[in-house]
Amino acid sequence: MDIGIIGLPQSGKTTVFNALTRGNADTSGASGSATEMHLGVVKVPDSRLDVLSGMYNPKRVVPAEIKYWDVPGPESLAKSQGIVGKYRNILQGADAFLVVVRAFENPAVAHPMTTIDPGRDLETMLGELTFADLEVVDRAVDRLEDGMKKAKPAERPALTRQLETVRKVKAGLEDGIPLRAQQVTDSEQAILVNYQLLTGKPIIVAFNTDEDGPEPGLRDFDLEIPGMESVGEVCLSARLEAELALMPEEEAEEFRNELGLDESAMTRVIRSSYRTLGLISFLTVGPDEVRAWSVRDGLPAQEAAGTIHSDFVRGFIRAEVVPYDDLCRCGNIAQSRKEGALRSEGKTYQVRDGDVINFLVNV
Repeated sequence: MDIGIIGLPQSGKTTVFNALTRGNADTSGASGSATEMHLGVVKVPDSRLDVLSGMYNPKRVVPAEIKYWDVPGPESLAKSQGIVGKYRNILQGADAFLVVVRAFENPAVAHPMTTIDPGRDLETMLGELTFADLEVVDRAVDRLEDGMKKAKPAERPALTRQLETVRKVKAGLEDGIPLRAQQVTDSEQAILVNYQLLTGKPIIVAFNTDEDGPEPGLRDFDLEIPGMESVGEVCLSARLEAELALMPEEEAEEFRNELGLDESAMTRVIRSSYRTLGLISFLTVGPDEVRAWSVRDGLPAQEAAGTIHSDFVRGFIRAEVVPYDDLCRCGNIAQSRKEGALRSEGKTYQVRDGDVINFLVNV
């Protein structure tokens, strides 16, 4: 999973990046660091892998991973500049956006809009995504209209469908409705995939708070943004969490206990991300490898097999499935089969969180 971290100037998004990735990226803005992109890879904590590793003693244990891209934002708010430019391809390839919103008070870090207003800043940042998409669809409409004039009769029906779809989405964007909140059919979605519109991506809002300040939530603001019910949210003090992330784990845990923090920012953000994107993890086990794979909740088994290798989709025969809890109770796959806990499932079986799966394929 790839998540793009975006935010307005002085929101602390690079500090959030450091907190999530245990990184040490420069947050001062010196030497052009504010315009640099940073990449960090985080392994998703999953205690089930530790248990399964003890059962199988594999050569390696592979958790699911998240790539975080700290993408430079607009350098000035004097006019809308978009948040894309040369980093558009990174944003288009992201599975979701973590939008960092400033909720901390620090006179030493001047807010570019003078006052601290998380609701206003969130609306501004989401507006930047809309402006970026409008640029794309405006060009697409012009290109399709020009293509219609030159098209042969046999080509026009397909071009007409594309043009109608893009015009429909453009009208919604102009009304302030992000793609994720628009009603589109499957055939329309198939057309829109080619444009990789940013407002179709899931959003997780990270309120960057003071260490001991209040923790705001989306419901605290009068936001007139369609589709907000599907937006995830989390609160964290990025400055504090970035410092804790660089400490030895035992020492950091001791400090968190003193501060009344049950979990790290990384864990909270990952949980919110999985919930917002509707993701689960299925597991594979064996003497060579114990591994977690992140997929959409309810994904058919045949498609889930494709996350291991694309050839598994074509060669899928069946899936041998045992729930994690049942495997732990039985002790191994053979006993799970003997007790009837292991099931044989077909290609349409909807994968559940914690399923331990062995895919039988003909490749």
